[in-house]
Amino acid sequence: MNRYWSSVVGELEPYIPGEQPKIADLIKLNTNENPYGPSPRVLQAVSRETTDLLRLYPDPGSDRVRAAVAGQCRVQPEQVFVGNGSDEVLAHTFFALLNHESPLLFPDITYSFYPVYCGLYRIRFQCIPLTADFGINLDDYCRPNGGVIIANPNAPTGRALGLAEIERFLIKNTESVVVIDEAYVDFGAESAVELVDRFPNLLIIQTLSKSRSLAGLRIGFAIGNEELIEALDRVKNSFNSYPLDRLAISGAVAALEDTEYFEQTRQKIIATRGSLARDLASLGFEVLPSKCNFVFARHSERDAAELARLLREQSIIVRHFKKERIDQFLRITVGTDEACKRLIAALTEIIDVG
Repeated sequence: MNRYWSSVVGELEPYIPGEQPKIADLIKLNTNENPYGPSPRVLQAVSRETTDLLRLYPDPGSDRVRAAVAGQCRVQPEQVFVGNGSDEVLAHTFFALLNHESPLLFPDITYSFYPVYCGLYRIRFQCIPLTADFGINLDDYCRPNGGVIIANPNAPTGRALGLAEIERFLIKNTESVVVIDEAYVDFGAESAVELVDRFPNLLIIQTLSKSRSLAGLRIGFAIGNEELIEALDRVKNSFNSYPLDRLAISGAVAALEDTEYFEQTRQKIIATRGSLARDLASLGFEVLPSKCNFVFARHSERDAAELARLLREQSIIVRHFKKERIDQFLRITVGTDEACKRLIAALTEIIDVG
């Protein structure tokens, strides 16, 4: 450990993001980026913003984005918090709302940033095992806790809980904050946003990275009771008063307003996901039911790490996790139809040769 480090730094186990390789003619199916570009309105809005005004700080409250989110989600702007990607929103949430004496609860297989935040902020936590079929049973979370965070749909499994299941849990769990991380909700799951007015301890977190094709602009937001939002604002203004720059603010508003483009690209991905799952099943893969822009699949006979290596040799990148219970799965982003056809052709060749 470097002698100049703070004591906590040497104990951290940082999050490892998906690889961003520089390979020619790459089929990149490892980081769940949208295969379709952002709305043309976004590009126009960002272009219009590149003026002399960039010398000025942006709106610290990102009020235009808050208003746009509120309009889309049928809530009040005061119920919306905006941050630099949903990861920053999550970080502020862990610090402001989930740091208590009782342990935070989340699944043993889920977004791997959750335990990283716990390490950073010294938060006690307990991992609740997924069921045998990799689902989440919310009855397992009905125990004393300092908060609960559930990714719905879950990542990397892709499975989703129904709104009624979440509502039943909220009725039981009233003494701590429940965070529903809806990064992938637009690809077929039910959002719990409609429950925020009834449950003051519910916080919903979403992102424009996936379904709005804005991973490069870094825009995330939370929706919840005004007291929860105030807590996030207090932390934000103690950390970074200007989380969204002028380009991101204008791009976010344009993306949220272009509902027609959003719906077209969303439906394309859902359709391609279905055909990709069927093609993988025909090759001997077990594919978990997905409500995300990726599928989670394992082959009945072939090792997942070996499959990932052989695909990489053909310039096709998928995600493999070296984690107990899921080390034989591959997480495969839903790309364009052409990209998915190339993937299936490569897997067919690999499996036939093997």
